Amino acid sequence: MTYIRHIEHENIVHRCFRCGYCKFPADYSDFNCPSYKAFGWDTYSPGGRMWLTRAWLAGEIETSERFAEIMFSCVGCDNCKDQCVFPKFKDFLPEIFQEARAELVNEGRVPPGVRDYFKAIAVSGNPYKLPQSERGKWAEGTGLQPYTNQEHLFYTGCVGSYDEVGQKMAKSVGKLLAQSGISVGILGNEETCDGNEVRAMGEMGLFAQLAQANIEKFKAKGVKKIITLDPHALHVFKKDYPALGGKFKVLHYTEVLAELIKKKKIKLKPYPVKITYHDPCYLGRHQQIYKAPREILAAIPKAELVEMRRQGPDAFCCGGGGGNFFTDLLGTAEDSASRVRVREAVDTGAQIIAVACPNCAKMLSDAVKMENLEDRLEVLGIAEILAKAKKLI
Repeated sequence: MTYIRHIEHENIVHRCFRCGYCKFPADYSDFNCPSYKAFGWDTYSPGGRMWLTRAWLAGEIETSERFAEIMFSCVGCDNCKDQCVFPKFKDFLPEIFQEARAELVNEGRVPPGVRDYFKAIAVSGNPYKLPQSERGKWAEGTGLQPYTNQEHLFYTGCVGSYDEVGQKMAKSVGKLLAQSGISVGILGNEETCDGNEVRAMGEMGLFAQLAQANIEKFKAKGVKKIITLDPHALHVFKKDYPALGGKFKVLHYTEVLAELIKKKKIKLKPYPVKITYHDPCYLGRHQQIYKAPREILAAIPKAELVEMRRQGPDAFCCGGGGGNFFTDLLGTAEDSASRVRVREAVDTGAQIIAVACPNCAKMLSDAVKMENLEDRLEVLGIAEILAKAKKLI
């Protein structure tokens, strides 16, 4: 309850609820909170959740299915934290919501989709309920070898290992890493869930089990450096694992590819196409990595990079964070985050939405179909785009 204690300061909570800046991007041009945009009620905004949480802890409202649904609809995009104008309080916003969800988990009062997600991870080790023996199949044909004390471990994550869209991203990154000559290996069927979404949704006991198992495995194999496909894994490895004894050098694959291009280990041919880049929340706002993906795209001869209206620190979330990728509490209506984001992308005139996260890739690919934009817009991972512009080394 470390962070929840802060909301006992009633005056601060009242100012938080009455303010509302957290719902917007820096230019206040639209609502930048995905759940508020989707539902349009203040209870789904950060300030509204804060007010509800205060009332819940004070015993003014009871735990209910509706209350749990509202608390778990937060996608963890961190926009509220970035836009908060109360410096002494802003850092606690996301942590307070996470702690509230942890309390709901302890009470056993979580939405069915959240319950099913936890059960799938606990029983199958992945949210897809697929066999562990299939976890490494994505790597066939990439040239990647099992990890045997190479300089880097390439960690794929659940979405990259099992989801069809995520597997395409994993394959494209894996091939580039293997072809560039970098010393890298994979765990394949030995890889296990990183636990970021488990933690975000408040199942702290399960998260501790997953994290500790990964840390012990990494140390036993002599892992020192990790390259992640998924920004969610990057975030949890860098932010939460060190406190549990897991101190590794962790990079996102875009950081590695950007350096390989600078060193001319990846050579590119002209690819005349207009591209817009979608900032993943866990890569951008959570980890402050904005330059590397854009440097990669800018290095492609003849390619034109055009920015969406909301980009960088003000980028609009795809709606897949905080576990919503699996629980789908935001739904797929017209104002759902992924569909709003796809409409912003098509407004740029781009032919491709470049993504650096497998969750974003899946969310936005589905949204393109729902918006009937398949003939105008394609969603591709950054490494998939490089594959189209790559010269043989």
